Amino acid sequence: MNPATINTEIIIHRILIIRGHKVMLDAELAELYGVTTKALNQAVKRNVQRFPDDFMFRLNGAEVEELNRSQTVTGSQKHRDPRFPPFAFTEHGALMLGNVLRSDRAVEVSLMIVRAFVQLREALSTHKELSAKLEALERKVGSHDQAIAGLISAIRQLMTPPETKKRSIGFISEQSEK
Repeated sequence: MNPATINTEIIIHRILIIRGHKVMLDAELAELYGVTTKALNQAVKRNVQRFPDDFMFRLNGAEVEELNRSQTVTGSQKHRDPRFPPFAFTEHGALMLGNVLRSDRAVEVSLMIVRAFVQLREALSTHKELSAKLEALERKVGSHDQAIAGLISAIRQLMTPPETKKRSIGFISEQSEK
């Protein structure tokens, strides 16, 4: 992939959420960095101390199976040797790859990856803010609905004429009262 054609939107679409982390797979990163997946993984193995568990982890069989069912990743995963499941790199791991690969392209792609993760974080933050505002509005409208229902009930009570005790017409004797 030509670095000139890479933009943050392309990178954002390659970010997955696995084990609660936003990650990119080794094959996707290798394509972006312009190296083979094998070369990328060899660079990682030579510098394993730079990739702690919070920077990179290997997917388990169930996660690989789930990715194979996914339409967006099917093509890049089905051909892999099942003995070697892919690595998933967090934002920091992807950035560290740029340092390990040591090329001008790696530096350029690393910066784009960081920008993509930042853009994704900002979008999620905005989404959370909007969601909180919507919930507050729903609560406010809900309390207004209750107040309106109370007003309507009071108006209906006022509209109904009070029941008056009707007096009988005519003479009432003491015997008729008993």
